[in-house]
Amino acid sequence: MASGNHISCGPCMFDDVTKDAGRWCTSCEEGLCEECEKAHRRSKSSRNHQVISIEDYRKIENVSISQICEQHSENLMWFCKSHDEVLCVVCVPLKHKTCTDVIPISANSANTRQSSALFDLEETIEGTLRNVKQCIKNRESATKEIEKQELAVKTMVLETRTNINGKLDKLQEKLLQELRSASLTCKSEYMKIFQKLKSTEERLIKLKKQTIQMKQFSSEIQVFLGTRQVKKRIVSEIDFIKSEISTTKDYDLKVSIHSLIEKLSCEVEDFGKLMVSESATNLDFRDTKFDQAQMEINIEASRNISDIELQLIKTCQMKKKNEMNITGCVILPNSHILIANYTNENCLIECTETGEHIRDIPVSGPPYDISVLDLNRICVSYGDTMFLEIMNCITYHVEKKISLQKSCLGVSQENGRLYVLYVECFSIR
Repeated sequence: MASGNHISCGPCMFDDVTKDAGRWCTSCEEGLCEECEKAHRRSKSSRNHQVISIEDYRKIENVSISQICEQHSENLMWFCKSHDEVLCVVCVPLKHKTCTDVIPISANSANTRQSSALFDLEETIEGTLRNVKQCIKNRESATKEIEKQELAVKTMVLETRTNINGKLDKLQEKLLQELRSASLTCKSEYMKIFQKLKSTEERLIKLKKQTIQMKQFSSEIQVFLGTRQVKKRIVSEIDFIKSEISTTKDYDLKVSIHSLIEKLSCEVEDFGKLMVSESATNLDFRDTKFDQAQMEINIEASRNISDIELQLIKTCQMKKKNEMNITGCVILPNSHILIANYTNENCLIECTETGEHIRDIPVSGPPYDISVLDLNRICVSYGDTMFLEIMNCITYHVEKKISLQKSCLGVSQENGRLYVLYVECFSIR
């Protein structure tokens, strides 16, 4: 029994004595003190049990392995080879009475550490871990791509706002300049009549003063003659004033805002429409196939490549206006077909599994061959050119460019290595 950091001796606990265990019996699943271990080793029924140190037990302490039948709460002691099931003494007569290959677990577990089932289990765990790490890497890459897209959208919004502000500033300055010019013209016209009226006012004041002085100090004959002369001048001034007033105009300054600008301020409710599109992910969790039988290892006989016969599974027709020269083809993790079209169009062709055209993907030259490296990357060769490109098969951005000594035709990969077919030879990179 474990208590905190201490593991008590099981047999001593049975006698109500508490002692720290120094060893652990994996068969009895209990701790043993030094004395109990000796007794355990002397007993015929337990001398072949596997006893490990407490330090080693700590390493498997949290590994949950039940030796009890979940249905009948009895010890699991038997194994049915036909059904690949472990059984207790109750399971055997109930469900496996007619099975002829039910054997004791002890007879089958002697070489379990070297069994194909354990090897396949380790391979499955390792393969699943690789899948999970690849999925994590994929999601990290997708997250970074979203961050890039967010920055691009933000930059576009800010640039658009700057352009709009600049345009509005220019339009505003143009309108204000027109306003200043129009206002100056209006005031200039007003000033002309103002100055004429001022001059007339001064002349009338002068005539008024002269009339008063004439009345007070001139003779009767002078008053008689002066009255008629001043009257003529007054009539002339009145005619002048009427003539000027008749041609004088009033001005009103108003503005009509452009309809698009009014709509921008009143009707436009959104700066833009953000669109979030969803598509099937390129995540491809590949199940690791393994044989669960612990009794036999079935190894398929090796085959010669000359004996392999290809079998047609599916055909599809593609519709494309321009010339096509298909030199390479792969199936992507999302089941789309990616085609190397070795023409001067310099593009890969992505299609559905039924051959429907999805898009053309621009690349650095006429693509000759393609190889899928993992869930996120492909490698593209370019025939007469002396380089390869490793591309992200989600964004199709070039992640790496590999220079070669010769022009490259075919390309493939296995176990992290690229296999390149030169025009005259074969190379591994």
